[in-house]
Amino acid sequence: MVATNVKAETMSLMDKRSALEAEMNAIIVRLSQPGAPGVSGALLDSEGFPRSDIDIPAVRAERRRLAELRNDHKEITEKINQNIQILHSARLESRSSVYKNPGNDDGSDSQTSSTTDTVSSMTSQNVLMRHSPNSMDVDVLISRPFAMVDEIADSSPAVEDGLQLGDQILKFGDVEAGDNLLQRLSSEAQSNMGRAVPVVIVRQGIVINLTVTPRSWQGRGLLGCHFRIL
Repeated sequence: MVATNVKAETMSLMDKRSALEAEMNAIIVRLSQPGAPGVSGALLDSEGFPRSDIDIPAVRAERRRLAELRNDHKEITEKINQNIQILHSARLESRSSVYKNPGNDDGSDSQTSSTTDTVSSMTSQNVLMRHSPNSMDVDVLISRPFAMVDEIADSSPAVEDGLQLGDQILKFGDVEAGDNLLQRLSSEAQSNMGRAVPVVIVRQGIVINLTVTPRSWQGRGLLGCHFRIL
């Protein structure tokens, strides 16, 4: 019963997190439109006066809301991860019970063992569960995103190779997680200039595999996009 309640709560939290991500992405898109200041661009002109080409109060309000959503997203993700550990422990206990009672005739022993083995294997790879809206169980496991594309330039290598604003990065070349992520991402791009780099992203809850090729273009950087560490 406890596991059932935790699973239901986790599915509800995942729905809430998806709604937060959708609102965050919408704000990022608005702030990153042509002529807009982006999520962190200057609101003053070169002479130190408020820019006259943008609605500064509206931009500040959007940025405040984005900061609130990011905090809520972090809290919900932490709660989801806690629930996953509870569900994982419950399944391990269930498997142990099956081994102690091998005479079960309803076939649940093999099913429980298989499911638990899958969870155990994936958990060892630093993964979390995500819920698809039509699923009756929280059994889909993916790596945890460590960065998000929060700015991207038109006609940039990133755009031409398939990256989009709001994409969450699971893996970029050899970079997956850890410390000094921005430095490592930059180094990975520079060391692979002119070569295709495999990238795994989450877009609207779907895992997508891409390849991007860092290269020189008319804009800044080798990709023309900015990653925000999550």
